[in-house]
Amino acid sequence: MNGALGWRCLLQLVQHFPSLVDTQFSVVLTPLWKTFVTSLDAYQISSVRGIEDSHSGRFDSDGNERSLDTFVMQMFETLLTVIGNSRLQKVIRESIKEVAYYTIGFLQITDEQVHVWSLDANQYVADEDDVTYSCRVSGSLLLEEIANAFGSEGINAIVEAARKHLTESHHAKVSGFADWWRLREASLFALVSISDQLIEVDDSRFSKSNFGYLLEQIIAEDMETDAHKFPFLHSRAFSAISKFSSVISHTVCEQLLCAAVRAIDLDVSQPVKVGACQALLQLLPDAKLEIVQPHIMRVLSSLIVLLKQASDETLHLFLETIQVVVKAGHEQSRCIEAVISPVILDVWLHYVSDPFISIDALEVLEAIKNSPGCLHTIVSRIVPSVGLVLGTAKNQPSGLVAGSLDLLTMILKGAPLDVVKAVFDCCFNSAIQVLLESDDHGEMQNATECLAVFLASGRHELLSWTGDPSFTMKMLLDAASRLLDPNLECSGSLFVGSYILQLILHFPSEMAFHIREVVAAVIRRLRSCEISGLKSSLILIIARLVHLSSSDVNQFISLLLTLPTDGHKNALSYVMSEWTKVQGEIQGAYQIKVTTIALALLLSTHHEELAKINVEGHLIESNTGITTRSKAKLAPEQWTTVSVPEKIFSLLCDTLVEIQEQVMDDNDDDDEDSDWEEVSESNGSVVHNLLYQSTAPSKSGPAVEHLDAMAKVFSECGDNTSEDEFAQADPLNEVLRCPFPPLVIFHDIC
Repeated sequence: MNGALGWRCLLQLVQHFPSLVDTQFSVVLTPLWKTFVTSLDAYQISSVRGIEDSHSGRFDSDGNERSLDTFVMQMFETLLTVIGNSRLQKVIRESIKEVAYYTIGFLQITDEQVHVWSLDANQYVADEDDVTYSCRVSGSLLLEEIANAFGSEGINAIVEAARKHLTESHHAKVSGFADWWRLREASLFALVSISDQLIEVDDSRFSKSNFGYLLEQIIAEDMETDAHKFPFLHSRAFSAISKFSSVISHTVCEQLLCAAVRAIDLDVSQPVKVGACQALLQLLPDAKLEIVQPHIMRVLSSLIVLLKQASDETLHLFLETIQVVVKAGHEQSRCIEAVISPVILDVWLHYVSDPFISIDALEVLEAIKNSPGCLHTIVSRIVPSVGLVLGTAKNQPSGLVAGSLDLLTMILKGAPLDVVKAVFDCCFNSAIQVLLESDDHGEMQNATECLAVFLASGRHELLSWTGDPSFTMKMLLDAASRLLDPNLECSGSLFVGSYILQLILHFPSEMAFHIREVVAAVIRRLRSCEISGLKSSLILIIARLVHLSSSDVNQFISLLLTLPTDGHKNALSYVMSEWTKVQGEIQGAYQIKVTTIALALLLSTHHEELAKINVEGHLIESNTGITTRSKAKLAPEQWTTVSVPEKIFSLLCDTLVEIQEQVMDDNDDDDEDSDWEEVSESNGSVVHNLLYQSTAPSKSGPAVEHLDAMAKVFSECGDNTSEDEFAQADPLNEVLRCPFPPLVIFHDIC
């Protein structure tokens, strides 16, 4: 183990003094490389074949373990650091084939792993996680770095090294060597570890078709072996299918899908079933119905048995597999609903406070709900129990009320009106009471979402379901008042935006009588808000009210002028100050559409009060060098001051620049001069002139490609691709598909 100190020293030198190591690196690496090569034989004898490691359980003076496994991982870490350093990787470039070859040798399943994993499949799944500290994981990370650093050259080196080991494995099998399968499994494991790079590589020096053919041969041979004798080889073959289905022919994929279906039903070890589940996850969604349908009932029954034996590590995998099987089953899922739903509900109930497992169970229940003929049966199974839980919310264990509201929301989404009415009768009043009385933020958030879905699904008919529309409306407004309470902690109000938007969308005439109170409450909540997401959703409410007043936006401005706000002349001054600050942070296609066009509507009024309000313009860059914490305290950020019309104009300019860039990209016309001009915020007179030119009649509407580009830009904004489901019914979602006056005017200005 004397080499361990050398590897650790080299690692420190490479990490902290790469320039010093650069010139002498080849000299230092030669003896340590020899250690790396010769260590493989020792590792195969002591760890892979199970002969005792003489250094196991021994520690150095620093308390570090001196086992051979630890030594190998130190070697991998050093090589990983070297290859990740652009200055040093050139020294090892000529040897990457050898590095890949010996690394794959170290990836073989050890005798101890065979013993542990055979007894506990949950541990097998846990140890396959790339955050586990092991030789296999460290080696796979090294192979990924080779593929990333050297591109197709590195990928080819790994594939060729795997081929070489596969040949050696075949010779070992012919010679009667009992452990022949380990090298074969390690080779597949190596290829799976760089699956992303293999699939994405676009280089003539690497043939995907040849690689796909190679995989088909390997997996076909592995499927012919005895799954009882070689369970880990079978499991690895299945996991390879799940990663490489895109480069394998459809015919072979169908054959492998059938093999995975058989494996789930066979009396084989759990690791094989784990691999089969991974294959089913990938192959079932695209499989032909005639291939899948005959086996659905048997597979679901087998998966339920597996589910009852699962721990946290395998539970996610089995639940996810059940979900795709239910979706693939279509009509047949109805036959097993009575069997599978209680099992999944038990899992959900047991893990209701675990956000990961409970969501998995919820998604399975949603898949059952969406299967033909299952909706009413699963609703009748779930809703009465949820109603009892919500009706006695104060006496329930932690997490159950919030989880039940989540379950209810899932049932309501996309449900027909008769189902919504049945759920309303059983649970609506209780959901309102939870929101009004609970101090648990999770319960409040889920109750808010649930009520928003009630409104989105029941729409205006919902008001009459209690027999007293005015009483129902009062309950809904009481809930809004609680959520907008400025003294409530922000996280409790987090989803108030979606809820109030539904009130505005589906009860516009009823809400018209309460606009002043709603606006005042929104502003009070905004003033006490500390969470940016909540602040954006409150601004969205105000923007949507601007649209509601589109026939006379001046009237809405006048309303804001009559509302007093501490620290500001009036509510209009405060709202515009906050809105223009957060507009650039608003995320989501719907949210950006609503707020951007609302700003254009405000701008088009040319209301004299807007020009009297000054807001932050742009950040003044400091020329004092690096800004330290102490400097920041002494000299905080400074902003220019501009009028609200100028700021709105600037924000709209930013949006239109994005749209123009999208148009240019779509037309592949980057070389042409753009006739859209940049407008500088600092040039107030230019902005002022352009603003008031906007009153001139438009000679033509924006070109179709500009409108399409607007839709595309808005759709791509935000951190995620999921549109606010509650906003789908809003007509403003389609606003960019037709010429909208404020944007048309602004387009003509530019």
